[in-house]
Amino acid sequence: MGAASSPQPVSHPSRASLRDRLPAFPWDRLEPYKATAAAHADGIVDLSVGTPVDPVPGVVQRALTAAADSPGYPTVWGTPALRDALTGWAADRLGAQGLDHTQVLPVVGSKELVAWLPTQLGLGPGDKVGYPRLAYPTYEVGARLAGAEPVVYDDPCALDPGGLKLLWLNSPSNPTGRVLGADELRRIVAWAREHGVLVVSDECYLELGWEADPVSVLHPDVSGGSTDGLVAVHSLSKRSNLAGYRSAFLVGDPAVLGDLLQIRKHGGMMIAAPVQAATVAALGDTAHVDEQRARYARRRAALRAAFEAAGFRIEHSEASLYLWATRDEPCWDTVAALADRGILVAPGDFYGTAGERFVRIAFTATDERVDAAVRRLAP
Repeated sequence: MGAASSPQPVSHPSRASLRDRLPAFPWDRLEPYKATAAAHADGIVDLSVGTPVDPVPGVVQRALTAAADSPGYPTVWGTPALRDALTGWAADRLGAQGLDHTQVLPVVGSKELVAWLPTQLGLGPGDKVGYPRLAYPTYEVGARLAGAEPVVYDDPCALDPGGLKLLWLNSPSNPTGRVLGADELRRIVAWAREHGVLVVSDECYLELGWEADPVSVLHPDVSGGSTDGLVAVHSLSKRSNLAGYRSAFLVGDPAVLGDLLQIRKHGGMMIAAPVQAATVAALGDTAHVDEQRARYARRRAALRAAFEAAGFRIEHSEASLYLWATRDEPCWDTVAALADRGILVAPGDFYGTAGERFVRIAFTATDERVDAAVRRLAP
């Protein structure tokens, strides 16, 4: 018998092509500055990531615990109680009256949805995905994962509608905190409907308006009372400190959500049953939302005053969990200078080249850490 042939290396032709389609993961670039800030004698003040630091509300924890004995598979569509909670909340908070269960869909966190929505909608080469010039980077990632063309805009109605299949809105904006008014949203919706473009509005910060009252794309003043061609994305991560629960949901066009439901059933994309119960509890309680808003309002006021006194200019920032700040220098110079004081912020170019002279400052830090930042920024 001849000698056994040497095993051949396994080829993964798709791996390189997929990697080439994706941008570098931006947060890896921040690690050296994080190490510098962490070396501060009083420890790091991390204002770079908008992750909640306050306790999960007791009413939510109790609901989660009560549903802990859930040995069977949950459904992708969620329990009837969850769907009731979603339609009820959308009516009360968004003004979207008369919705039924076909117009809501729970999802496993909003980032998963943003990243995979173009793929789940069947987009690919030749299709375009529009998103704001300053934006959450996952909009671009989602387009690239599907093989579609990402297209940035200043005014979405100025885009060439040819090949444009999906238009992302984000109000309140991450990173700028800018809020789109009802008139502007209505104009965009009319344009998109005229050209047959699906509008998906990322509204995860809608309950965190400070100097503006954010309005949903599904509000009848915007939508005309119809969900046709419209989907709104909402999350409990910010309003209820549930980032660790991965609970988010869609509201809107039943034709779009029906297709997504079937795809997600095949993919097994389901929220854990205890988390579904916790979501019902969170949406049914407003006291914890008011309490958390009050915490953020205090931290926002303290940080804004401190950064302005330190020579920063704050732009937009009328809503969301961030201050969009500049002192008219390259953003990485600002990041480095603040890291030397033990304060970590996000460079604005993470969100597009238009942000290269800004930094994003999150006020998702404890009161003690916010107080530390205020002291360090003092002249």
